Amino acid sequence: MAVNRTLTIEPVTRIEGHARITIQLDSAGEVEDAKFHLTQYRGFEKFCEGRPYREMPGLTARSCGICPVSHLVASSKACDQLLSVSIPPTAVNLRRIINLAQLLQSHALSFFHLSSPDLLLGWDSDPAQRNVFGLMRQFPQLAKDGIRLRQIGQMMIEIMSGKRIHTSWLVPGGVNEPLTEEKRAAMLKMIPDGMTIARRTYAFFKELIGKFADEALHFGNFPSLFLSLVTPRGGLEHYDGLIRIKDAEGNIVEDMVPPDEYQRLIGEAVEPYSYMKSPYYKRHGYPHGMYRVGPLARLNNCDRCGTPFADVALAEFRTLQESRPVASSFHYHYARLVEIIFALETIDRLLRDPQILDPRIRARARSNRDEGIGVAEAPRGLLIHHYRIDSQGLMSWMNLIIATGHNNLAMNRGVKQVAQRYVDGNRLQEGMLNRVEALIRCYDPCLSCASHAVGQMPLRIELQDSHGRIVDELQRS
Repeated sequence: MAVNRTLTIEPVTRIEGHARITIQLDSAGEVEDAKFHLTQYRGFEKFCEGRPYREMPGLTARSCGICPVSHLVASSKACDQLLSVSIPPTAVNLRRIINLAQLLQSHALSFFHLSSPDLLLGWDSDPAQRNVFGLMRQFPQLAKDGIRLRQIGQMMIEIMSGKRIHTSWLVPGGVNEPLTEEKRAAMLKMIPDGMTIARRTYAFFKELIGKFADEALHFGNFPSLFLSLVTPRGGLEHYDGLIRIKDAEGNIVEDMVPPDEYQRLIGEAVEPYSYMKSPYYKRHGYPHGMYRVGPLARLNNCDRCGTPFADVALAEFRTLQESRPVASSFHYHYARLVEIIFALETIDRLLRDPQILDPRIRARARSNRDEGIGVAEAPRGLLIHHYRIDSQGLMSWMNLIIATGHNNLAMNRGVKQVAQRYVDGNRLQEGMLNRVEALIRCYDPCLSCASHAVGQMPLRIELQDSHGRIVDELQRS
């Protein structure tokens, strides 16, 4: 007699962090449900309590080695509010540049190293070859381009701050060292090379996208809200700005909302199957208030990019689907390439401003408020740091809403959609399960950042003998 079965994909490969996917099959072998589980617990929100608030930029950045600059930016902005200062304009632009440099290296990692093996080598290709090394053998120029583009972003971070990861350059009140003419020249020298690679890759992918019509139709293609920052005039924004939410028909349902008011818009739910929280739009309730963030949401929400070639690419991006906004999560890949171009063009413009060398780059003060909220766009979407401190300047409470967490509901809906389209429980093939994993790669989740849910951590301890046999086991659920 046929029985229900559960397929488990663990670990999910070519993502940052640890996760698994479970697929429930009915007695006929059809997909009944699927879920995405974040399996690690880190608890930064709790162990930061009692620490001096000035430690927060450096401490919270340690939650991730891929996007530490995002945490440095959001945390520093929260601390700016605790100081009740307006930081110098040059410090704002320096923070913008380093945030875009991180976006550049992170998007390059996602597109070239993590997702391109599927797109170029094939969903059903040999898993032993379907990786960056296989890519280097069959597409050496593309692999070199990916390495170089990521290197440019990392080198810019290092030039500005002295380190590629976990720098102490971003601080409450601004940054701790001005930019020199020599450093500016070194960064400007890299931009033409980066733009050549970005435009070449964009042109290549624009021709390639037509081969993935079925994936675009079924990889997380469903109605949802889109949430991001925009400039006061509706432009693409990553450092500052105001919150905009659009619905699946392109109607603006919330606009020009100050980030300090995020709690009016966003609620957070916790599910027993994952350590990642599930944010939702409060007006629609949970789970109907599902929304997406990140490059797809940012391009859907903005009226323009504001730089020459990125605006051309944005117009072409919007032709991918007849409806607006672009609904398929498969097109996160396309959106990243547009943002890479925007990042390089914007960094070039900011570096050429004579004021970028101004030595006035930090406002100094004691804590003058007991609450601060810092919001910025990380590569994967909106990042929120919310702090409260006591009279001694020690952290009494913290809430982190991580970019990947915003997409949790959408990722879960997406894996179910892909599994129902491609997985046949009666004749399982590796390529079917790879497509389910590839849906998660569209979002480029950074799971090390996102594991901050409150609750008891499951624990399983096995005692093995010298031959690997289990002789005793203790489990806490």
